[in-house]
Amino acid sequence: MNNSDLAQILIRAVKEADSSDRLLDAVQELAAAGIEEAIPTLIAALGYNNPGAAVAAVDGLIAIGEVAVQPLLELIDDYNYGARAWAIRALAGIGDIRALDTLLEAAKNDFSLSVRRAAARGLGTLHWHQVPPEKLESVQIQVLEALLLISQEPEWIVRYAAVTSLETLAIAIAVTLPDQASRITKQLQQMLNTDVDLGVRTRVKFAQEKIQQQQHQEQHQEMFAPKIKLQDTEVPEVPHRGGGRR
Repeated sequence: MNNSDLAQILIRAVKEADSSDRLLDAVQELAAAGIEEAIPTLIAALGYNNPGAAVAAVDGLIAIGEVAVQPLLELIDDYNYGARAWAIRALAGIGDIRALDTLLEAAKNDFSLSVRRAAARGLGTLHWHQVPPEKLESVQIQVLEALLLISQEPEWIVRYAAVTSLETLAIAIAVTLPDQASRITKQLQQMLNTDVDLGVRTRVKFAQEKIQQQQHQEQHQEMFAPKIKLQDTEVPEVPHRGGGRR
């Protein structure tokens, strides 16, 4: 049986499920198959009134990866909020840079706490290699500005997510944008000193340690990196002792 035949069988099982439990089982099996043809059905499952099936569908879409991004972006609208929220979770998990604007908007402005958290976390898992080199600096600064703002938001769980993303961003830009990276370390230290939530302060401390470890590794690599060999140059031959004219 090829993937196409398997997909059709699993898709039919989802469509014909006549109870919440059967729907959950069917979506889980379809998600586990990791077949590209399953994308429309998994996206449809995000809108079902079945949170378990939605979680399974999100996991399946994340596993399928980048090919699911455009269909997910097309789903994002204001008419089916439940499906939209699950779609943002999937986009955050995939990390494709095409979702940047959607994640920024959701992280800053969505009324749902869980959506803001997922979007803030997704800003730390973006695939920077997908950004054209000439745009990389401006995009990373845009994400940094958003995360610095989100790290001051009232809900602790969103601040927590922002810290995880600030950690990964600090490591990503440590060499290319050292001045911007220092803004992150200052913000983390301020949060460590002033945040009212113990969980957030603990996560900040962990982030600081990870950033310092990365800095030490880079310094160690630079210290022990092999020296660049000088270009070979012609050296005049020195006659051996006693090798002159007699």
